[in-house]
Amino acid sequence: MTKGHVVCIIDDDDAIREALRLLLYAGGLRSCVYESADAFLADTKPQAFDCMLLDIRMPGTDGLELFKILNRKHLPYPVIFITGHGDIPLAVSAIKQGAFDFLTKPFREGELLAKVRSAIEHFRTSRQHLVELQAIQSRLDSCTPRERDVLRLLAEGLPNKGIAEALGISPRTVEIHRAHVMDKMSADSLPALVKMVTLLEPEKN
Repeated sequence: MTKGHVVCIIDDDDAIREALRLLLYAGGLRSCVYESADAFLADTKPQAFDCMLLDIRMPGTDGLELFKILNRKHLPYPVIFITGHGDIPLAVSAIKQGAFDFLTKPFREGELLAKVRSAIEHFRTSRQHLVELQAIQSRLDSCTPRERDVLRLLAEGLPNKGIAEALGISPRTVEIHRAHVMDKMSADSLPALVKMVTLLEPEKN
C-alpha cells in the first residue's frame, strides 16, 4: 500500500531526522527532509509527499505555526506531530484543529510506521473522496434550476405526482426532467442518485 509513497520529515535535530529517514526507508518509504519549517517554506519546488512528520518545537517558525500555514493554504497533508512529553497538550490541541496524530519521543519504530501508513491511507481515501465530490458537483452544475428542483424532491423521497404538485407542473413534465437528471448525473438508479445528493450535503452545511 505504501510502496513509492513519500514522507516529509521536518525536525531541527540532525540525529532524529536521520533516524526517521532510515526507519522509513527500512519500511519501504521514501522521504524528503528539512531541518526547519522555514527551510520547508523557502523551498519553491518542494517534492510531492503523502504525509508529514513535523517536530512541534523548532527555532524560527515552529511546527504548530507551519501546520496553521498549511491549513490556510488548504493543503490537506496528514500531519503527524513529533513531541516531547511536555508538548502533549499542544499536540492534542493540534489534533482538534485537524492534525492526523502525534508521537511522543522516544517513540517505538513499529508505532511510527503504523501511524505513517495509516496517515497515507487516510490521505489516499480523502483525495479519492474529494475527486468524487468534485465530479458529482460538476454534473449537478450541468442541471438546469428546474432539474435541480426535481432532483432535490426526488432525494426527499417524493413520487412523481408529489413533485408535480410541489412544483406546479404536470407529472409528464416531471418524468422528462427526471430522465434528464438521471442522464446528467450519470445515475443508473434512484438510490444511486440519492447517494450522490447525500455525499454533497455535508459540503454545503
